[in-house]
Amino acid sequence: MVQLTDVSKVYENGTRALTDIDLKIEDGEFVFLVGPSGSGKTTIIKLLTGEIAATEGEIEVNGYDLNTIKPKKMPYLRRTLGVIFQDFRLIEDKTVYENVAFAMRATGATNAAIKERVPYVLELVGLESRAKNLPNEISGGEQQRVAIARALVNNPQMIIADEPTGNLDPARSLEIMMLLEKINELGTTVLIVTHEKELVNQFSKRVVAIDGGHIISDGMDGYYNYE
Repeated sequence: MVQLTDVSKVYENGTRALTDIDLKIEDGEFVFLVGPSGSGKTTIIKLLTGEIAATEGEIEVNGYDLNTIKPKKMPYLRRTLGVIFQDFRLIEDKTVYENVAFAMRATGATNAAIKERVPYVLELVGLESRAKNLPNEISGGEQQRVAIARALVNNPQMIIADEPTGNLDPARSLEIMMLLEKINELGTTVLIVTHEKELVNQFSKRVVAIDGGHIISDGMDGYYNYE
């Protein structure tokens, strides 16, 4: 579960990014966080992953209190989260299999665990036939699927996808969203940060809209049509 209570964030340069944010995401939910550039979406992601701290308010993520968490506990928090980026961030000289396995090795997984888990996750995202390919040998949509597999491989409680379709055409974007929906149906909480109205409107999901550092709507009744 994720809970932000009266959260505000003011950066050192004086920029106020968030003001009095209240947001609760239950385990197993699928949520879109939407809004224009500069609205505060990225700040929320950085708060949830512990990259930055709130100026005011309380944040709980998957049982961890981010106001009191000790640095040595931060890696354990981050293992409960799988983060997917717009720019994929794959290691160019490693194969698809190796890119996904690398994420497990980073947490100290055994070779036996890697050999069991990686093929399963590659099959889940439809890339079992691409395991030996390098990133530059596969399409953009397939590279994003590798990024999703890498985020999933350590079996996180929650996936945070930051503009996961920003570099893809509409058909591939829909494909990626449907894959994330499938992952959610298997029990993983999914938070997708995006500004793509048309894509969000194709799914009947909870939509949290933020603008100017304030949550301006939260519900299942459609997408906030900001200008």
